[in-house]
Amino acid sequence: MPQDNKMPFTSHLVELRKRLIVSVIAVTIGFAASYYYSKELFMLLAKPLPTNTSFAFTRLIEPFFTYLKVSVLAGIFLASPVLIHEVWVFVAPGLHEHERKWFWPIVVSSSILFIGGVLFGYFLVLPFGYSYFLSFSSDTIKPMLSMDGYFSFTTKFLLAFGLVFEMPLFILFLSLLGIVNAKMLSAYRKYAIVAIFIIAAFLTPTPDAFSQILMAAPMLVFYEAGIILARIFGKKEG
Repeated sequence: MPQDNKMPFTSHLVELRKRLIVSVIAVTIGFAASYYYSKELFMLLAKPLPTNTSFAFTRLIEPFFTYLKVSVLAGIFLASPVLIHEVWVFVAPGLHEHERKWFWPIVVSSSILFIGGVLFGYFLVLPFGYSYFLSFSSDTIKPMLSMDGYFSFTTKFLLAFGLVFEMPLFILFLSLLGIVNAKMLSAYRKYAIVAIFIIAAFLTPTPDAFSQILMAAPMLVFYEAGIILARIFGKKEG
């Protein structure tokens, strides 16, 4: 049974405040450590671009704020173990025993899948996509990439890939709730395939079929993996 069931509401607020303070301190330390290497981190984010690509800025403060955003993002990433631990310490007393045993496996597997999705997009999809876009340049048309625009687009795109790779866990969660089951997922497979390619067409940065297949292929694999997980761990029909 959950512990501290009768803990006063004010005690929950005090505990939440404590966890938030620790989390903010961890992110601040991560930010401070990352800001020293903010230029290197930005250039690492720019690796998917062709080697001869350069950046421009139209606002005087754009480089400063772009490096600031890079540092904040890197700081959150560095502080993520502390953030996860603080969430666990806060919610664990309110969880049942069987819910606690699922927490860390879900956290570890979701982290691995998310990082895998980001790396897949970074190393495989973005280089093809950016090369395609920059191929429109000519003697009279020269690309002038905004630092802030590049950072925003790239981070959103990598976030999308990270979330796409969470599909098996999402399907598993729905199956545990009894919303879907393996039989239903198998029956709607052909519709899911069409939906996956439509989603891939919207999420990929280029209109070419190869990039869309790179996005759709892991989604198809994860859909099938979700069916297997739903069959094994899903809520059984009474």
